[in-house]
Amino acid sequence: MGVLESGTHPRAARHHPLRSAGSVLLILFAALLSLLSVVAVWANSIVRDTDRYVATVGPLASDPDVQKAVTNRVTDVVLAQIDVDVLVKQLQDAVSQKGVPPKTAQLFGHLEAPITSGLKQLVSGVVERVVTSGAFETVWVEGNRRVHSAVDKALTGEGGGAVSLENDQVAIDVAPIVAQVKERLVGAGLAVAAKIPDVHTNFVVVQSKDLGKVRTYMRVLEILGGWLPVIALLVAAAGVYTAFNRRHALIGVALAVFAAMLILGITLTVFRDVYLDHLPSGASPAAAGAVYDALIKFLRAAVRALGAVALITAVGAFLSGPARPAVLVRKGCGSGIGAMRGVALSGGLRLGAVGRFVHRFKHWIGVTIVAVAAIVLFTWNYPTTMVVVWTTVIVLVAFAIREFLDTGSAPPPTDSRATAAP
Repeated sequence: MGVLESGTHPRAARHHPLRSAGSVLLILFAALLSLLSVVAVWANSIVRDTDRYVATVGPLASDPDVQKAVTNRVTDVVLAQIDVDVLVKQLQDAVSQKGVPPKTAQLFGHLEAPITSGLKQLVSGVVERVVTSGAFETVWVEGNRRVHSAVDKALTGEGGGAVSLENDQVAIDVAPIVAQVKERLVGAGLAVAAKIPDVHTNFVVVQSKDLGKVRTYMRVLEILGGWLPVIALLVAAAGVYTAFNRRHALIGVALAVFAAMLILGITLTVFRDVYLDHLPSGASPAAAGAVYDALIKFLRAAVRALGAVALITAVGAFLSGPARPAVLVRKGCGSGIGAMRGVALSGGLRLGAVGRFVHRFKHWIGVTIVAVAAIVLFTWNYPTTMVVVWTTVIVLVAFAIREFLDTGSAPPPTDSRATAAP
C-alpha cells in the first residue's frame, strides 16, 4: 500500500542464486589454489634451488639427534672392517712371547667379547669427536650439495645422465668421516685400524618407497609453481567481484584462505607422525624427525605468513564496514588522531597545502598504501610471519599519518591574540 501511494516501483531483489553460488565456488577454489600454491613454491625452492636446499639441511650437522645417528652408522661401519679375531690372536702371540704360562695365555682366547666391547667404546668415542667437529659440518654440507643435484635430476627428469634415486632414498656418502676416524684410531695406537679399506657408506637423509613416484608431481609443480599464486589471486578477485556484497566476499576469501592454511598446518603435523611410523627398521626416528622438521621449516613459515595475511585482511575488511564494533573502532582512532592534530595545530603547526592535498586525495592515498603493501608481500622472497606483522604495522602507521595530515575537515585553530582583542 505504501509503495502504491508513493508512486515508486518496488525495489528489485539484489541477490541472484546463481551469482551467489558462483561467488562461493570461486572463493572456495581460490582457497584450494592458495594451499597448492604454498606447497608448489616450497617444492620448487627445495628441489630446484640448491642453495636453498643446503641452507635448509645445513644446520642439521649440529643437531644432536643427527650427530648420534651418524655416529652409530660410522661406528658400525668401522667395527665391521676390524677383525676382532686377529686382535685376539695378536694379543695371544704377544703374551706368549713374554713367557706367560700356557694356561694363562689360553685365557686371552676368551676375551673376544670384552675386547669387542672396549673396541666399540674406543671407536664410538673417536667417531663422536669427529662428528661433533667442524669437519663433519663440511662433509655434511658438501655431501648434501652433491646429492641435491642427483635429487633434482631424478625428480624432474632434467639434466641428462643416468642419475636416479637408489632404493627410493636420498643419502649422502660419509666416507670422509670414516677416513678421519681411521686416521685418529691409528694415531691412538690401534695399528689394526690402518688396514681399514676406503669404505663408501651412506647416511640416509630421506627414505620412502614413494620417492620414485614423485617425479610426475614435481614436474607438474615445476610448471605451475610460478603461476599458481597468480591464478589463485585472480580467482579470488573474480569471487569478490562476482559477489553482491564485495566486502563480505573479501572477508569470506580471507577466512577461507586462513582455514586452508590451518588445514595444511595440521596435515603437516599428522604426516610427520605417519612418516616416522613407516621408517625402515634400524632408522633413527629422532634423526628422521629432525630432518623432516628442517625440510618443512620454510613451508611452515609460509603457511603461517599467508595465514597471518589472510586473518589481517579479514579483520581489516570487517573494520571498514558498517558494523557497530567497526564504527566504534574507527571513531575511537579518528578521535584520538584528531585530538593529537588539534594540539599540534594549536601549538603552531601549519599544514597548509599538504593538508588540503591529503584531504582531496585521501581515498587514493589509502588505496596506494594498501597496494604498495600487497606488492611488497607478493614479491618478497619467502616472507615470514614477522614480515607480515611489520608490514601491517607500517600500513597502520601510514593510515594514521594520512588521518593526521587530513586537515580539510578539521576546524581552524583559534588565534589567542584575535580572541584577546576588544
